[in-house]
Amino acid sequence: MSILVIGGTGTLGRQIVRQAIDEGYQVKCMVRDFRRGAFLKEWGAELIYGDLSIPSTIPLALKGVTTVIDSSTIRSTSSYTAETIDWRGKLALLEASKIVGLKKFISFGVLNASANSSIPLMDLKLKIEEKITTSGLNYTIFQCSGFFQGLISQYALPILENETIWVQGNAAPVAYLDTQDAAKAVVNALNKSSYDNKIVSLIGEKFWASNEIIELCERLCGKRANISYIPFLAFSLLRRFFRLFEFTWNIADRLQFGEVVNDSKTIVKPNNEVDWPNGRLSLESYLQEYFSKILKKLRETNYEKTQKSNDISFL
Repeated sequence: MSILVIGGTGTLGRQIVRQAIDEGYQVKCMVRDFRRGAFLKEWGAELIYGDLSIPSTIPLALKGVTTVIDSSTIRSTSSYTAETIDWRGKLALLEASKIVGLKKFISFGVLNASANSSIPLMDLKLKIEEKITTSGLNYTIFQCSGFFQGLISQYALPILENETIWVQGNAAPVAYLDTQDAAKAVVNALNKSSYDNKIVSLIGEKFWASNEIIELCERLCGKRANISYIPFLAFSLLRRFFRLFEFTWNIADRLQFGEVVNDSKTIVKPNNEVDWPNGRLSLESYLQEYFSKILKKLRETNYEKTQKSNDISFL
C-alpha cells in the first residue's frame, strides 16, 4: 500500500507519517516547502511538491498512490483563506482522487461541527464531508475534538512563566487526545473494512473544561495560574474586527471557535468511536510527564548557575 499524506508537517500529520513508516508502509508527503519537510524525509518518507491552492500540482502527487490521508487545514497565520484550502483545494483533491481511482480516502473533520455550522471553518468542513461521502470513493472520516499538544502553549507554559491565561468562562469542554494515539488509530484503520465508508469519532476519554485543565496544571507544577476571563461579547467583537481585513480572515474564523459555548449536547460521548485495543494516554499522564521533564531541566539549570557563581573568587 502506497500512502500519500497531506499536511504531514502538521501536529497530527507528522505523527501519522511516523506511525505509517514504522509499520512498514510506503509513505509520500505532499509539501509546499521541502526544507520545512526535511525531517519527514529523514524518517523515510518521499517528499513531492504539491499545493492545495494550486490544483494543477495535485495529480502528480497522486501518481502511484493507493491511499490518501488528508490531515491538512488552514493555519491562522496563513496567507491563504480557509475557502482556498479547506474548500476549493480539497474539492480539487477529491476530484483528482476519483480520476486516478484511489482505493482509500481518509479525511478529518471536527466533532459536533453540525451544531456549530455558523462558524465558517466548521461549515466548510461539513460541506467537504458531504462531498466525500457522496464521491463514490471508499472513505473514512475521523472527527476530532482537540489534541494534548496544543495545551502546552495554551496553559502549561503561561503558568510556568507567570503569564496570564485568557479563558472564556462558558467555553465548551473538549475531549483532548494525544496525537500519537490518534495516529495509531488512523494507521490501524487502513486495512480494516469495518472503517470503510464510515464517519467515526477520534477523541479522548474525557471532556475537559478550561478550569479543570488549569487546576490539573497547577497541581502538577506547584504554581498558581494567573487567569483572566474574557466575556463572550469580546470574542464576537474581535472576530468582527478581524473580518474587516481579508488578510486577517483566518484569525477571525479561529476566534469564532471561542463562541462554541458550553452546551449539554457537546459533552455527550458519541457512540461511533474508533476501536482502542491498547487504550489511550490520559491528559494527566501526558502533563505529568511534561512538567516532570521541564521542572527537572529547570532544577539542573539553576544548579549549574549556582555552581558557576560559587566558582567565582574575588582577590
